Order: sequence, then structure tokens, then C-alpha cells
Amino acid sequence: MSSDEYTDQTRKKKICFTCVGESFLSDEIHLKGKRGKCSYCETLARCYSLERLAERVEEAFESHYVRTSDQPSSLNYAMMSDKESNYCWYREGEPVAEAIMNAAEIPKEAAEDVHEILADKYSDIEAAKCNEETEFDTDSHYAEKPIGAGEWWGKWREFERSLTTETRFFSRSAFSLLQSAFEGIGTMKSFDGCPAVVEAGSGTGLPAIFRARFFQSEEDLEKALAHPELHLAPPPPARARAGRMNAEGISVFYGANRPEVALAEVRPPVGSWVVVARFDVVRPLRLLDLEALTEIWCHGSIFDPQYVSHLERVMFLRHLAQLIGSPVLPDRERLEYIPTQAIADFLAAGNTPPLDGMIFPSVQAGKEGLNLVLFHKAARVEGHDLPKGTKISVSLGHQTEDGWEADYTVFEETPAEKASTVAPAEESPGLWWTVFEPAPFEYHSVKEEASLYAPTLRIDRENIEVRQVQLVEFKTDDNCVRYYRREQNEREDF
Repeated sequence: MSSDEYTDQTRKKKICFTCVGESFLSDEIHLKGKRGKCSYCETLARCYSLERLAERVEEAFESHYVRTSDQPSSLNYAMMSDKESNYCWYREGEPVAEAIMNAAEIPKEAAEDVHEILADKYSDIEAAKCNEETEFDTDSHYAEKPIGAGEWWGKWREFERSLTTETRFFSRSAFSLLQSAFEGIGTMKSFDGCPAVVEAGSGTGLPAIFRARFFQSEEDLEKALAHPELHLAPPPPARARAGRMNAEGISVFYGANRPEVALAEVRPPVGSWVVVARFDVVRPLRLLDLEALTEIWCHGSIFDPQYVSHLERVMFLRHLAQLIGSPVLPDRERLEYIPTQAIADFLAAGNTPPLDGMIFPSVQAGKEGLNLVLFHKAARVEGHDLPKGTKISVSLGHQTEDGWEADYTVFEETPAEKASTVAPAEESPGLWWTVFEPAPFEYHSVKEEASLYAPTLRIDRENIEVRQVQLVEFKTDDNCVRYYRREQNEREDF
């Protein structure tokens, strides 16, 4: 019997779904296969011909595997040539038949038969004469192919270009990209099972958020201590400056998971006073955890034609999470913040369901610190009700024999006769528009908006502290600059 005739017989062999351990492929055979006698376990069941199985293996290997080089690299050769080195070069990957067996989870005999069919398909007489290896050659080795972001990065570059140079506010292509990228984000998890979307609030791992603000005069410091719900809360829209996650005029809440991180993030000058406060989360929040997003993974089958696109989206989201949290130099903030601002707006309003904010690694405090941003609708701080006529005084310290001693104390002096009513909302120091005195048209819009959204945060007045900055330290990579001088050659071109 010739080799061609033997291969033809191999193609006609059958393999049942029970002999295929890979679940997706096994289910496919059970659904689409024809009833017959398996050539390997000899049971009657739904089967694929081995020729069809070889086609499915070929498709999977084309997308997910790469044939490794059969020759050492120049670096490998150099290491092998080193007389003092014991280095031995081994070809990367698995032998082809073994790779097929492990990928499809089929018996060794079946894997060898599939290999025979594919090797025959790709055999080339001219290549054999030149001793060149072909796909699925007997001595070939295969390794899993690194997965990139595919066409996603091209779409992202177009997204950035469109937002910064063309259409900033009404871009259907930008919305479409974000919608497809973040679809189902609430169900995604990292390698170790950490969800991409986490909850914050009472009974969770994030019951409170810390926020800091620095002051350069004692007068401003006294105002902040007298009404911390006002001066430590997000500013009103008229005073909201653009940030990494918000456009100018959109008020959001920036905070941190620890007081030290909050302090580092405001970058206070030496000599200033920094007020750091704890804000308790009073209602459940859903936050996108960018740290978990950098390690997300999707489980699937290499025999699923859609699996590659899922993996490419995952890789894109990983890189995007790193990009969002990357440091931006002050001169580049205005333009480079535009894409991240658009992402924040989408997650807050366009995502299904909408998210309340994001968690991302601190640039100023290193890997151990986490920053948080609560989007506009979740950036609500509960007011502090006081009876009408209450007088507030602040003491920053007192003089002692040894000099001035800092002692921050706030006194609230209520009227002698208990007031029957609490100060109306528009007069309550718990709402920020009374301090900043916006224009009349803004007063009404802000007042109406405050009634739409329930408070998210409550400042813990037992956990407010003042830190005066004495010294700022920097962690740097130091490199010396070397200067050289030589005499120019007259023949040198300039």
C-alpha cells in the first residue's frame, strides 16, 4: 500500500465526541457529527471524520500556534560558542504530534493520524530537496502564539485623533469603540479571580475614601476646618478644573485608599497645611478597578472561531488600563487627558449598567497606593446640619512656655434656646453653593441637581487631621552626564 493510499484511509477514520477531551470541540462533534463507529474506542456515537478533525486542528493552530525556528538565534550561537559556557540549545515548543494531542485532548494514536494528514497536505518536494521545513513537518515544533490587541490599537489611535482634532462631543465612532471595548466589563475577572468591577461601601473592602487639600494661609485653613463638608468636598461646577477623569466644569470626587496617598497626590508645597479627611461611603458603589483590569483574562477554546477576537479585546483592555493610569507631564495634560475624560464620561453614563467611578494605581505614591475617582453623579457629600444662629470658631493652637503648640479645635456655639427648625438647604453650610455664591441661574440648576442624587459620602469628623509640610522627598533614577571633546577630521561631512 502506497503512502498516499494509507493517508486516504487515515482520512476516512472516525473519532467520536467522547474521545475528544477538549470541551468545545467535543460539544461541536456531539452536535454536528454523524453517528458512526469510532476508530479508536469502537463505540457507536456521533463522530467526525479524521479529515474534518484535521481541518479544525489546522484552523486552531493557524490562529493560536506558531511553528518555532529550527535554528538557534545569533545569541544562542554565541552562547554555544563560549568555551566556558555549558549552554545547550533546545528548540522551543512541543513536537507537532504532542502539541496536537494536548490541544485537542485526543488519544496519541489519533493525534499522530491528524499529524499525518496535515503533514501530507503541506509537504513540498522542492522544500524537501533544500532541506527546508514546512508546516506540520515531522520534526516541527509548535508553541502558543503571543496574542496582541489586533485592530483595537488602530481604532484607539483613530479615537484619540478624532477627539483631539475633529469631533470632541458627538462622535459616534468613539462611542462605538468604547461600547464594544467595555461590553460585559462587570463579569470580567483577573487570573486570580479578582473582578474588574468592585463594590465600595459598608461591609466591603473599601468602606471609606480619604481626600486631602492643602492651604497656604491660616485664614483659608480656618474656613476649611469650620466647614469641612464644603471645603473638602468636590468644588461646584463653576470652579471645577479639568483633570484626568473630568472635563472642566464637571465636578468629580478624587480620593485615595490611604491618608498618605491622598497627601502625596495633592503635591503640597513646603510650609503649607494639608487637611486630610476620611469620607465614609454611605451607599453601595460600583467601581472599575484598573489594577485588576491589567490582569483580566477570558477563558475559552482555541477551537472557537470567536476566541481570538475575545483575547485581542482583553489585551487591548489590559494595555488601556495601563495607559489610563500612566503619568502625564503638565505640559501635555490638556490634550492627553481628553481620551481618559471621554472614557470616564462613557463609564458614568453610556455603559450598561453605568459605573460610579474608577480605582487606579497612584502615580505619586507608588504601587502600594490607590487613587479613586467618583464620577459626577456619585460625587455627593452629605451636609452638616446646624441650628439657625450657630456660631463657629476655630482655634489653630496656643502659646506655651516652650513656644507655639498646634492644637486644632473647632467650637460650635448653638443658640441658648433650641431652634425648632434646621437651617434651610440653601443656607446650610453642608451645601457648597452658599460659600462660592454662583450666579443666580447656576444657583437653581445646582440646587435642583443636588435633589436628584442621594449623598454618597459622609465626612467622618472624628478622622480629620492637619499636616504641616516640613520636607518633600523625591525618588529618582540618577544618571551622570559625560562630556567628550575630539578634534574634527577635515574630511568629515557636516
